[in-house]
Amino acid sequence: MSKPANHRVSGPALGPLRAGSRANVARNRGSTGSEMRFSAGSSAATVAEVAKRYLRAHVAVNCKPKTMELYRTVIDNHIVPALGDRPIGALRRSEVLALQHELHDRPAVANSTVQVLSQLCRKARQWGLAPEGGDPCRAVRKYKLRRRDRHLTRDEYRRLGQALRDGEADGDISAPAAAALRLLVLTGCRRDEILTLRWDDVDLHARELRLRDSKSGPCMVALTPAVEAVLDGIRRIRGNPWVIVGEVSGSRLKTLKTTWRRVKLRAGLKDVRLHDLRHSYATRALALGESLTMIGKLLNHAQMQSTARYAHVMDDAEKAAAARVGDRIAAHVAGQTAAAGRGRRR
Repeated sequence: MSKPANHRVSGPALGPLRAGSRANVARNRGSTGSEMRFSAGSSAATVAEVAKRYLRAHVAVNCKPKTMELYRTVIDNHIVPALGDRPIGALRRSEVLALQHELHDRPAVANSTVQVLSQLCRKARQWGLAPEGGDPCRAVRKYKLRRRDRHLTRDEYRRLGQALRDGEADGDISAPAAAALRLLVLTGCRRDEILTLRWDDVDLHARELRLRDSKSGPCMVALTPAVEAVLDGIRRIRGNPWVIVGEVSGSRLKTLKTTWRRVKLRAGLKDVRLHDLRHSYATRALALGESLTMIGKLLNHAQMQSTARYAHVMDDAEKAAAARVGDRIAAHVAGQTAAAGRGRRR
């Protein structure tokens, strides 16, 4: 299997570490005895030991559950099996390159692995478990990832809407799952932003959906007429705070994987990922003449630093823009070919 073009190392053997590494330079310039013991490896903390502490003391405290799962997967499946017994203070760039090369057929995984390993090295130095010096991951170039731009056409929106209606009618798609997919289509939200939405987050007076735990921080999404119509069609269950309920009493729906596979098959959208619905929302907004700044607001790309932003009143222009985009997408999903009084669609 061929290696990515940007990888500089050739052949299975990745070659020796370059002379004069930062760690060697630090030692040659008068490192302390404790630092020398680290590099010797006999008493230095191993990669596996640092990784265990990193997951417990840093990741579990500072990261969200999905991020925790990602870190643990990378560490358990790739870093520890390859480098777990190595003293972390004695790691060489050649070893990092070797690990990256093993994963070259999965460039995204390779990049994540090098990134997590770099964080382990940094934390080890902060905790005094490795000598001060250079990061062996610092000069390792990331693999280039092929960008995948996929968005729905007007015809595909219509097919998606029909697939949802037919799936609900014959019982192949549950009402909560269908409602979740419609909300994803009409808002451009991320999957978990909809699946974790509570009825308390729906503010009919302010016409906003309040996302408590968005990837970019707490934020608001405009409650457009199209979105409100979907919410009106959802049966509220007493004692269950979730908008998208699960099968177990009081629970929420945890995943849309199976449902999305069925919907894709029905609609003939085999190459469309669930996250492509978000890309499609942005692309449609751009086609309707919305600025990149406005699209960034609609997709909540701006960083939100505190929950104080919940009190923020959304700009009227932002609400109007969200309504325009939602109305157009809703018309496609509903299978309408024209909107009375609005002229020809773009």
